[in-house]
Amino acid sequence: MKKVIINTDGTAEPNPGPAAIGAIIRDEQGKVIATISQSIGRATSNQAEYRAVITALETAIRLGARQVTLRSDSELVVRQLNRRYRVKAAALKPLYQQVKQLLGQLRGFTITHIPRQQNREADNLANIALKQSGTTP
Repeated sequence: MKKVIINTDGTAEPNPGPAAIGAIIRDEQGKVIATISQSIGRATSNQAEYRAVITALETAIRLGARQVTLRSDSELVVRQLNRRYRVKAAALKPLYQQVKQLLGQLRGFTITHIPRQQNREADNLANIALKQSGTTP
């Protein structure tokens, strides 16, 4: 069973507006095995956060991960995926369902909220993609 640790972040500037995602995937020893930095078009910050989780999970599964520890600075996404908050926003419901489908392919999954300052690498990857897209104000 392959375990990975993922940090994700999504951003939209302004909110809603041009958006991008960033993620870093590490193996159990902390070695970086993949990074994600891409523009996703127009979205809200919360949609971008979900898209970052989805893309990171898809990548991790493709790399053979069976157990995932995910860390995010999005309190909303973490609490919704931990079932502490209901998903009320219609635009987030299909994204939530997509995450749930991906989780069905894993043997184990945990998601934890971390402070923004502990998520700088993923944040930087998202900001780089946003700037490179040429759509920032």
